[in-house]
Amino acid sequence: MTKLRNWLKGPPALSALAGVVAAAVVLAVAELVGAFFTARAAPLLALGSTFIDFTPPWLKDFAIATFGTNDKAALFVGMGLTIALLACVLGVVAYRRWALGVLGVLFMGAVIVASVVTRAGVEPIDAVPSVLGTLAGLVVLRRLLAPLHGMKQWPEAPADAAPGNPATSRRRFFAAAGITAAAAGIAATGGRLLGAARSNIAKAREALQLPAPAKAAPAVPAGVQSAAAGVPPWITPNNEFYRIDTALSVPEINAEDWELRVHGLVEEEVRLTFQDLLDADLIESHVTLTCVSNPVGGNLAGNAKWLGLPIREVLRRARPKDGADMVLSTSIDGFSASTPLEVLQDDRDAMLAIGMNGEPLPLEHGYPVRMVVPGLYGFVSATKWVVDLEVTRFADSKAYWTERGWSERGPIKTMARVDVPKSFAKVPAGKVAVGGTAWAQTRGITKVEIQIDNADWVEVELSTEASLVTWRQWSYEWDAAPGAHYIKVRATDGTGEVQTDQRADPVPDGASGWQSVMVTVE
Repeated sequence: MTKLRNWLKGPPALSALAGVVAAAVVLAVAELVGAFFTARAAPLLALGSTFIDFTPPWLKDFAIATFGTNDKAALFVGMGLTIALLACVLGVVAYRRWALGVLGVLFMGAVIVASVVTRAGVEPIDAVPSVLGTLAGLVVLRRLLAPLHGMKQWPEAPADAAPGNPATSRRRFFAAAGITAAAAGIAATGGRLLGAARSNIAKAREALQLPAPAKAAPAVPAGVQSAAAGVPPWITPNNEFYRIDTALSVPEINAEDWELRVHGLVEEEVRLTFQDLLDADLIESHVTLTCVSNPVGGNLAGNAKWLGLPIREVLRRARPKDGADMVLSTSIDGFSASTPLEVLQDDRDAMLAIGMNGEPLPLEHGYPVRMVVPGLYGFVSATKWVVDLEVTRFADSKAYWTERGWSERGPIKTMARVDVPKSFAKVPAGKVAVGGTAWAQTRGITKVEIQIDNADWVEVELSTEASLVTWRQWSYEWDAAPGAHYIKVRATDGTGEVQTDQRADPVPDGASGWQSVMVTVE
């Protein structure tokens, strides 16, 4: 223990701490300066986005399965720990060989700059915050290492290094490190507040008045909600709607500047402004969206009322050429999705949505405009912050996740879920309410069955069906006997096809299988 305490008080450990403080300065200065640039110029966001771009499908699937909608928070924590570790190493390297330390810091700065300038919608000048942050970090690292010179002679000590009192040098170091860390915290907070103050997108969204639809959504029939208490509401509130996307920083787009370009294999290129959408004949529709990463029994599905312009109307103006079979939609942050052309032209009311549950799209759900396409997983259809539609061919263009091993087309599979009781729940013996949700968008749900342990399958009570593109809830009153029991569930869609029991992972085209919930009856 004495040796450990002495080591922690010595130059190697303190130089590692100096590296961490210097790294904090890099990020803080970049955050402060970056308030005057695009949000995607922030080093952490750029590095995180680059990491996501190169994430293999199995790792993305693991992150979502493990952390769910907290996957981005987990990424930031992991990045923070990694940066801290690398900073420790660079601090020690700089302590022993200053020139090598400088090269290491400059290399890391170059990685950050490369991550920034390769982001979609970022200009070369947006690298300025990262460059200034890197230079500030080098200066701070040099200053923090100076007091350590008097504690122990370096293998290659600077010319101005002189032996001194170790205790005095240590106090000088901690004073400098503490002041610098505090200044970095203030700079980072100031940059965040300054950036928020300069952005009026949230206020503009709140002030936006949505037009009345030319075609309102049909009234929701009575009885759509499951009779079992605890089943999620039939309409998912905006703040509870799942969010899975590749954007670490929610794009802030001024609706007045937004423009959609429709081009490619078309007779006429079309450009739409947000005002064009406001002036158009908009429609409302209740649609359930599902993420392809949703595991069996997962909650990455939600139902909402959407307001928007049918995409078929836009394509009718553009007039796709013969041979085109796909529309590649692209977000302002570079994400892209491949949607079959015929799906966007049929009567399922795929739309350019501007409203969600009676209010403008929330920023994190695509404000000002996103795509909503019934019947397809989001990775091939639900592009948020959409700015480009290219009519093309599957043979000629690849979308973001298609390039990473996922399928080109993603029709949603029939799925049933037990919402109550939760797995591993303990319930009293007697009458137990069992309930859940099932979906098969564009086909509808005609039957849901459950199986208790190995008994026969029993048909449950279905709630009212609102439409073929929304989920359908169900309920069942179970006479539960004491002991451990397993509840399985399966659905039958409108074509008569029973949900398969064959287990499949989300990659490459969505999970499949029957959910099994273990419940203890006391």
